[in-house]
Amino acid sequence: IGIIVAVAFTASIPLYTSGALKRLVSDTLRQYDKGTPPGSLLIRYQATGNAKTDAKQLQVVSDYITKELPEEIGYPTKSAVRISKLAGSRLTVFDENAVDPNVRRQMSVTTMSDFKNNIRVARGKYPSEKPIGNTIEVIVHDDVPFANAFRIGDSFSYALGKMGSKMTVRVVGTFVPRDESSPYWAQGLDVFSNTMFVPEPLFYDHVLKKRNAVLQTVDWYAEYDLVTFERADLSGIIDLLTRLDIVLFQLLEGTKVSLSFVSLLEQFRSESIRLQLLLFMLAAPVLAMVYYYLFMNAKQSLVRQQSDIAVLRSRGAKTAQISWLFLLEGGMMGAVALIVGTITGWFMALSIGATSEFLTFVQRKSLSITFSWDVLLYALIAVLFAIGSSVIPAMMYARTSIVGLKRMQARADRPPIWKKFYVDFILLGAVAYGYYLMQERLLVGQQTGLAADTLAVQPALFFVPAVAIFALGLFLLRLFPLLLRAIQWVGGTWMPLSLFITFTQLSRSSKSYHPIMLLLILTLGLGMYNAAAARTMDQNARERVLYQYGSTVRIQTEWESRVVLPTKPVETKRKPTQGAPGTAAPGGGGNAPSRPSNVIYTEPPFEVYRKLPGVAHAARVLEERGNMTYAGKSIGQGMIMGIDNTDFAKVAWWRRDLYTYHPYQYLNQLGLFEQAILVSKSIADKHKIKPGDPLTASIKNKVIEFIVVGVLTYWPSQYAERMPFYIANLDYLFDQMPLTPYKVWLKLEDDAKLLPVIEQLKKNKFQIATVEDVRTELLNLRNKPSRGGVFGILSLAFIVSILVSLFGYVMYWFFQLTSRVVQFGVLRAMGLTRRELTTMLLIEQLLTAGLSIAAGIVFGRVASHLFLPFLQSIDTATEAVPPFRIVFATEDSVRLYAVVAFMMLLGGGVLLTHIRKLRVHQAIKLGEER
Repeated sequence: IGIIVAVAFTASIPLYTSGALKRLVSDTLRQYDKGTPPGSLLIRYQATGNAKTDAKQLQVVSDYITKELPEEIGYPTKSAVRISKLAGSRLTVFDENAVDPNVRRQMSVTTMSDFKNNIRVARGKYPSEKPIGNTIEVIVHDDVPFANAFRIGDSFSYALGKMGSKMTVRVVGTFVPRDESSPYWAQGLDVFSNTMFVPEPLFYDHVLKKRNAVLQTVDWYAEYDLVTFERADLSGIIDLLTRLDIVLFQLLEGTKVSLSFVSLLEQFRSESIRLQLLLFMLAAPVLAMVYYYLFMNAKQSLVRQQSDIAVLRSRGAKTAQISWLFLLEGGMMGAVALIVGTITGWFMALSIGATSEFLTFVQRKSLSITFSWDVLLYALIAVLFAIGSSVIPAMMYARTSIVGLKRMQARADRPPIWKKFYVDFILLGAVAYGYYLMQERLLVGQQTGLAADTLAVQPALFFVPAVAIFALGLFLLRLFPLLLRAIQWVGGTWMPLSLFITFTQLSRSSKSYHPIMLLLILTLGLGMYNAAAARTMDQNARERVLYQYGSTVRIQTEWESRVVLPTKPVETKRKPTQGAPGTAAPGGGGNAPSRPSNVIYTEPPFEVYRKLPGVAHAARVLEERGNMTYAGKSIGQGMIMGIDNTDFAKVAWWRRDLYTYHPYQYLNQLGLFEQAILVSKSIADKHKIKPGDPLTASIKNKVIEFIVVGVLTYWPSQYAERMPFYIANLDYLFDQMPLTPYKVWLKLEDDAKLLPVIEQLKKNKFQIATVEDVRTELLNLRNKPSRGGVFGILSLAFIVSILVSLFGYVMYWFFQLTSRVVQFGVLRAMGLTRRELTTMLLIEQLLTAGLSIAAGIVFGRVASHLFLPFLQSIDTATEAVPPFRIVFATEDSVRLYAVVAFMMLLGGGVLLTHIRKLRVHQAIKLGEER
C-alpha cells in the first residue's frame, strides 16, 4: 500500500500538469488576439537583386517545407498556402483612349497554391492556365479595378525587371474569397490591393521558365492546430523551430523564418515546468514521509526476521544471496505497485483537476489526461525509491551473523546517530537561517513591488516548514527519556505496579519508540500545516477580490442628459479671429464671448433595482475626486464616496477584524447628521485630523462643508495607499453639487443569476455601460491551473498524511505487540492481571502516541504561524489589502481529531484483542522466540 501511494502520488503530478497545460493551451488559443492566428508559421524566400533563382533548389526547399516539415512538427495543419510573387512593376497602358494613362498603377504578378478552390469569380472569368499568344491572363480582387481606374478586358505592359524585357497582361476577371474567415486568408486581403493573380502552373512553367522573369519572394504560410499538442513533444518541436533557419539556409540561401509560434511553445513549456516544479515541491515532504513510513515498516519487519537472517548467514548463505531474496520480494511488489499506482495516479490527477478549494471537489469538465513516457519514468523512479526504502535495511541486516546480531542487541541502548551528532540542533539552525532568508525576500518584494512569482518560486516556503517539524520532532525525542526519568523520579515507589513497569519499559527502550513517534509528528504536523496553507491562500485570495469589488455586482447605466447654456455670457479675452471681417470663428460667432455649457443629468428610477429578479439589496454609490481642505490648508486630492448608509450596510462586504468598531457603528455615526464624513486613517494621521474637526471639499467647483465623525483604515473597494478616501452621505452631496451618475451596488440572493438582472434592466429601457460581477472574478481565480494544482496536491497530501499516520500507527503496534509476546507472558506468569497489563499498554500508548499526536498538531500550528505569512508574497507584494491573515478551518481540525480518535480506538482494539488471545503457556518457552 505504501509503495502504491508513493507511485500514485508521484505519477499524478506529471499527469495533472499535462492535462492542465492542455486546458491552458485551449484557453490561450481561444483568447488569442495578437493579429495572426496562434500556430502560424511563415517562411519566406527573398531573392537577392535581379539574381536568377535556382529552380531545382527552390523545389527542394518547397518540398521540405510542405511535406517533411509538417511531419517533423507533428501537429495537424488547418491551412497551408504558398504565395509566389514577381517584383512590382508600373503598368504601361496600350490604348490611352480606353484607359487613363495618367493614373499610376503599381502592380505585381502573384500566384497562390490552391487559389481557384478558395475564391469565387465575381465578374468576368478565371484566367487560363496557358498563355494566349504573348499575353497572359490575370484576375484581381473585386475592389482593385475601381481603385486603379481600369476595367475587365484592359491590357497592360508589365516590366519583368531584366534587361528591359516585358510581357503583356490582360485582366479577365475579378474575384471575392469564398470564406474570408478561412485560415487561407490569414494574411488579410489588404495586401492584395495591388496584386494580379495568375494560375500557379502558368506562373512557374511560363512566366519563370520561358519568360525568365525574376522571382522576388516566395512565402510558405501554414497554420498548425496546437490544440492536439502533448507536453512531452514540446522540447523537440522547440528545438526544431529554433534550428529551422539554419536548415532552410542550407537548402536555399535567402530562405528564413519570418513568423513562428516558437515563443508561444516556450511560454507553454515554461508554464509547464513552473507548475510541475511547484507541485513537486508541495508533494516532496509528503513523499519523504511515505518513504519514511516504508523504511519504518521494513525495519520493524526485519527485526522479527533478523534471527532467521543470522541463521542463514551462519549456515553459509552469502550476503548477496540474502540481499537478492529481499530484492526479488521488493521487485515483485514494485511491479504490481507500478501498474496499480500509475492507474491510481490517473484518478488522483482527475481529482486534482476537480479541486476548487481545499478538500472541495466539484463537477467540472474533466482534464484531458494521457499517459506518456515521462509519467512512467517518474513512476519508475518512485518505485525504485520505495523499494530502496524497504530493501536497504534488509541489505544491512544481511551482513549480520549470529555473533553480530548478539553484539547489536547488547549495544541496543546506545544513543542513535542523530542524537550523537546533534542533527536536531543542526536542522533547527538551518530552519532559522531559512526563515531569515524568506524574511529578507519578503522585505525586498515589499520594497521593490515585485511579487514572489516574479522574483522566483520559493522552494523553501514548502520545504523549510517540513524540516522545522522534523527537527522539532527530533528535539522532542531527545527530551523524551529525560521527561520519563523525571516523572519516574517524582513518582518514586508509590507508583502503581503497572505504571512503574510502563515507565521502566519506556525509559529503557525509548529508542524503539522513536520511529512511530517521529512518523506521527511528521504526518499530523504536515497535515495541519498543509490544511492551514491551503485555507490561508484560498481565503486571502478570495477576500482581496471581495474587498476590491465591495459587493456582488456593480452596475453603471447611461443617464439621460442635456446641455444647458447660461443665460448671461461670460466675458473672456480672446484674440481676433484671423480671416475676413465678419467670418465666424469655430465654435462661435466672430469675437463673441465664450459661453460655457452645463450638463444636466436625469436620474433613472432607483426603485427598479430593488425589484430586479434575484436582487436581495441595492445601494447607490457615488465616487468622485475632490480637493480637500483642512484648517484652511489644502491636504491634496481624495476619493469621496457618497452612500446611503442603511442600503450600503446591506450590500457591502465586511470583514469584522478590519475595523476598530463594528462597521455598522461607523455607518450609524454617518447618519447622525447630513454633514458627517468618515476619513481614512492615513490622511488623518498625517494631518492630525480628529473626530469633530471641520473639513472642506471642492467637487466640480462646488465647496462642501463636512464634520469628521470617524477615522478608519479600510473601506470596501477603497485603497488608502493609492488615494485617501472619504465616506459621506450621498443625499447631502447631491444637495450641494449637481446630480452626477453613480454606480449601483447589488447583493444577489444565493445562486441568483446575473443575466436575468441585465435583461430586466434592458426591458425597463436602461442602457448598461459597465457590469462587474465578483463571482466571475472568483470563478476565474478558481479555474487557474496553478491554483487548482496547489489545492489539489495539498488536499491529497492532507489525506495521505492521515492515512499514513493511521496505517503506520496500526502497523507499528502490531509489530510491537507481536515482538513482546514473551515479555507479556512472563508478566502474566508473575501475577500481573490482564487488566493491569491492559492499563500498562494503554498508558504506554498515551505517553508515546498521545504525546506525538499532541506535539504534531502543536508543531504544525507553530510552523503555520511562522511560515504562512510568507505566502502573501505569492499574491501581492506591496498592497496587502485587506491584511494577510492565517486561517485554521474548524472542519479541518475536526477531521484531524476524528482520525486521531479513530486511530487511538483502533490501536486500543488491536491491543485488547492481542491480550485476550495471549496464552501464557505458549508465550513462555525455553530458548529463542523463533
